[in-house]
Amino acid sequence: MMPAKRLTDLAVLLLHNVDSSWELSEIAAVNEAVSAMTCALMQAGHPVVEVPVTHSDLVEILKPFSPESCIVFNWCEDLPGIPRSDVKVTEILEALKFAYTGASPQILSLSWDKAAVKTLMNAKSIPLPRWRLFSAPEPDGWNCFPAIVKPAYEHCSYGISADAVVMNTEDLMKRIAFVRDTFKQPAIVEDFIDGREFHVTLWGNSDVEMLPPAEMDFAAFNNLRDRLCTFDSKFKPGSLHYEKIDMRIPAKLTVKEYRRLKQTALSAYQVTGCRDYARIDLRLREGIFYVLDVNPNADLSPETSMIFAAETVGLTYGAVGSRLINLAAWRHPVLTGGQMIDEQPRLQAVME
Repeated sequence: MMPAKRLTDLAVLLLHNVDSSWELSEIAAVNEAVSAMTCALMQAGHPVVEVPVTHSDLVEILKPFSPESCIVFNWCEDLPGIPRSDVKVTEILEALKFAYTGASPQILSLSWDKAAVKTLMNAKSIPLPRWRLFSAPEPDGWNCFPAIVKPAYEHCSYGISADAVVMNTEDLMKRIAFVRDTFKQPAIVEDFIDGREFHVTLWGNSDVEMLPPAEMDFAAFNNLRDRLCTFDSKFKPGSLHYEKIDMRIPAKLTVKEYRRLKQTALSAYQVTGCRDYARIDLRLREGIFYVLDVNPNADLSPETSMIFAAETVGLTYGAVGSRLINLAAWRHPVLTGGQMIDEQPRLQAVME
């Protein structure tokens, strides 16, 4: 069993991807974030080795390191040149017997399939916006407007802009066709919940805690179609949504609302098998918190809702990283007496 005392003696491999095809500004931003995490972890007492993944042969990159003597801080979102390969990264780490932070391959694979995630939560009566998967631009009886149209197999709000919100059947069919033509995949259509939006960080495994909820404030927008977190709001400084959406932490909630939000977010976290940490996005309408998305490996960059939420309860950047490393330590083969703890059966039982 892992010691109760916080561990700082094992080396931490900070695994992160850097792709030569990126813009120089993107590479600089990633290097800056990695440097910030490295410094923070070292200040928290951890010996850290940065391991940039600059090509697709992760096995070769990890050859110099022993799984028995380190824990991997997994910040590798893709193998260079291989899109959507976050699942492959974790499969390799497991095959090599490394203990690592964050979600398992099964959970990451599930997270790419929005319809599968929603079906899983529907089965457990977790509140979701009304939704349907569309493989062709046909209305198929959909009469709930406003609606939002999303690519079915994407992350990070990719494909989400004000144009994704549609007000009638004609625009719905046009947007479904756009998703099909642009992303070569089906579209998810949802009831657009025009209400308060919250980003909730949960962390832990047997004991799961909620950090103070963050509210995304859309008060600067009069047009309903602008009141959402777009791809630009996350990745394009200077864009309208990046500049005008305010983040309020902690969100102002009544005691009843707070409890209801926590219960809904916790249910989504557990049902989808999240491990170590995740961010749950929800919207409030008429007293019900609807789950919009589950992010099993949420961004850990310094200026994100998770880090800001941790700061409000007095946790430094290094303390956040250290907590994740110690959660991963429960799965370390040496610290667990030679047995890696596999939490996968919990998710499998839920899915069955």
